[in-house]
Amino acid sequence: RWPLTSAGETSHRRRSAPSRRATNANAGVTCHKTRESLLSSTSGYNNYRGILNWCVVMLVRASRVNSAYGVLVDPIQVIALFLNDPYRWPAACLVIVSVVFVLVALYTERQLSKGSFTEVAGFLVHCINMAIMLTLPAAVVLSVPSVTPVGGAFVLGTYTILSLKLYSYKDVNMWCRELSMIKAKKLSRSLSCPSAQHFNEAGRKVCYPGNLTIRDMFYFVFAPTLCYELNFPRSPNVRMSFLLRRLLEMWMVPIIQSSMKPLEDMDLSRMTERLLRLAVPNHLLWLMFFYGFFHSSMNFTAELLCFGDRQFYNDWWNSETVTHFWQNWNIPVHKWCIRHFYKPLLRKGFSKIVSQSAVFFLSAFFHEYLVSVPLRMFRLWAFMGMMAQLPLAWFVGRFLHGNYGNAAVWISLIIGQPFAVLMYVHDYYVLHHIQEAD
Repeated sequence: RWPLTSAGETSHRRRSAPSRRATNANAGVTCHKTRESLLSSTSGYNNYRGILNWCVVMLVRASRVNSAYGVLVDPIQVIALFLNDPYRWPAACLVIVSVVFVLVALYTERQLSKGSFTEVAGFLVHCINMAIMLTLPAAVVLSVPSVTPVGGAFVLGTYTILSLKLYSYKDVNMWCRELSMIKAKKLSRSLSCPSAQHFNEAGRKVCYPGNLTIRDMFYFVFAPTLCYELNFPRSPNVRMSFLLRRLLEMWMVPIIQSSMKPLEDMDLSRMTERLLRLAVPNHLLWLMFFYGFFHSSMNFTAELLCFGDRQFYNDWWNSETVTHFWQNWNIPVHKWCIRHFYKPLLRKGFSKIVSQSAVFFLSAFFHEYLVSVPLRMFRLWAFMGMMAQLPLAWFVGRFLHGNYGNAAVWISLIIGQPFAVLMYVHDYYVLHHIQEAD
């Protein structure tokens, strides 16, 4: 068992190929550090210049919104979105079953650490495990009528997050094995990490394979990050006042109610009018989701687990390019894509343009997966919307700068999402109401 050191400790003027691989792997093992979320009062952050552009765009749009269309909250319909039959909860059962896949990944890594599995066998088990994680919930959602669209989206979101976490878990443990094999040839046994150090107690570092425990695995499963580390940055204690503030911020669940009519019966002006009416409430719900999930919910979970790295987002509201927005609004996913997808593609010889396009393609796939499967219809609106970000990013980055670029990012958020929502709601209405009536 060998301790994991920083990349600088292995630096030499001349390195062999295995040594360079070890350094690269070691640098990727750690990607977190202790820091506060930008919207927390303790962060000291105060740059909200992008909000001014948002206010201008929203004022222009809101001046044409009919006040008769509002946001309605109906607790009964909120519950009905999740449950059709209170005695049959297939979505909840699927979430419980997900524990099996987590344990399979842990068992596989334990066998790899002992040499009972070869690297190829372990890789195949991980691939099969994650493939089932993505196909099983989709098959259940599509085949069981009692799974509602919101319940299906929650299940698929849970399994998608877990699959990304387990992929990171697989990669980091593989890097640890590579480091261990190389360091075993250089360091004496006296410098090894004692096998008793399985947990991070009293300032001691967890060393591979001491991290392969149920406690460590489930801490990672519940931690608000997609990237695994053997030693996460930890806060010294749980702040009850901070915890209560984040809890009180998560109470509101709004529902937009509106009638739907087939677009075939509308002219272009009416379709545009309906899109614009949907834009403001949809955008406000998206902002509430961002604050409720990325700030309140994830900080609440991080505080409970004493998870030190609270950088769940950056100042995306100041983004002057579409690329900067996608790099900063969802840091856990961005960090996972860079660490486990983008950089590996670069190391395999792909260009930056191809690697960036591949990242957008992967994101587009999961967006469509999380929308189409719960709705039980495949229209590719979410997929095309994500892929359209590539030419949009090129156009904004090439021709718009400063406040104009920031305004363009806000407009794409305010108009782009409602367009996709309108198309899905329209198709869902036609599929489940018009055809049933016929």
